[in-house]
Amino acid sequence: MLSTLQPLANPFPEPVNIRLLLKRDDLLHPHISGNKWRKLNYNLLAARDQGFDTLLTFGGAFSNHLYATAAAGQAFGFRTIGIVRGDELAQAPRNKTLQACEAYGMRLHFVSRTAYRQKEEAAFQAGLIAQVGPCYILPEGGTNELAVRGTAEIIPEIIAQLGTVPDFVCCPVGTGGTVAGLARSAPAETQVLGFVVLKADSGFSLQIDEYAAFAPTKLNLIQDYHSGGYARTTPQLIEFIRTFEQKTGILLEQVYTGKMLFGIYDLARRGYFPEGATVVAVHTGGLQGRSEELTMPIP
Repeated sequence: MLSTLQPLANPFPEPVNIRLLLKRDDLLHPHISGNKWRKLNYNLLAARDQGFDTLLTFGGAFSNHLYATAAAGQAFGFRTIGIVRGDELAQAPRNKTLQACEAYGMRLHFVSRTAYRQKEEAAFQAGLIAQVGPCYILPEGGTNELAVRGTAEIIPEIIAQLGTVPDFVCCPVGTGGTVAGLARSAPAETQVLGFVVLKADSGFSLQIDEYAAFAPTKLNLIQDYHSGGYARTTPQLIEFIRTFEQKTGILLEQVYTGKMLFGIYDLARRGYFPEGATVVAVHTGGLQGRSEELTMPIP
C-alpha cells in the first residue's frame, strides 16, 4: 500500500531554507496507521501462515503498538492479548488508548514493572503461552525482522514518488524499527535522521544495530528533542504543533511526529541542513494518542 508524499510549503512558525515533504503514512489505514501498518503487515502474514489465530504483544498504557495490534486483530480476524506494563493500572480508569484496545477485543493483562522487564525472556514467554494458549508473539513496539522488512519499503517509495534521491529522510524513534528499516534501504546519498522521543535512561531498548546493516555515516540519531521523556511535552512543543496544524491542516500527535517536526524546524533554523536540501519526514500516525491539550481552545 502506497502512502502520499505531500510537499509542505512554509509549514513552520517562520520560513526555513529547506524543501520539506511529508510521507503521509498516517493515511495508510484509519486505525492501523503509520509505521504500525508497515511493522504488522508481514507479521500478520507470518502468523496466518504458521496457523496462529491469536496475537500476543507488550506495551505501556499509551502504546500505539497495542492499539494498532488490537485494531489489526479485529480487522483481520485474530484474537489479541496485550501485556501491559504496570499492575497498578488494572484497577485504574482506562485511558483512551486502553479503552480502544478493549473495544477492539483485546484482552489486557497487567503485570508489574519488574515482571515486564522479563518480556523478552524465553521462560517468561513460555509462562504466558501456558496461560493463554498458542499465540504469535510480537515484541514491544512491534520491532522484529519482519517489521523492519516492512519499514524498509518507505525509502524506495519516496524515491519513486520524488523521481530523485532525497538528501535527508527523517522519522521519530521509539524502539527503532522504523529508522532501522530506513537505514537499511537508504542509498549512499541519503542521510537518515532519527529523532529519539525518549530519554536514554527510560528503560526502552533501541534495537537498531540488530536489524540495519548500514554505514555509520548514513544514520544519525538525534536525542535533543524528547521534551523531557516519552510522552512528555513542553509548552513550546504544544505551541509548535498548534501552529503547524493551523498552517497545514495536518494533525500531529505530541509523542512522536510532533517532536520530530519540531526537531527538523529547530535544526533548520540553526543551519544544520544545506540551503535548499530536500528533507522528507515520515508521519508515523498514532493520532489516537493525541493530547487533549491540542484540541483545547488557545487561552
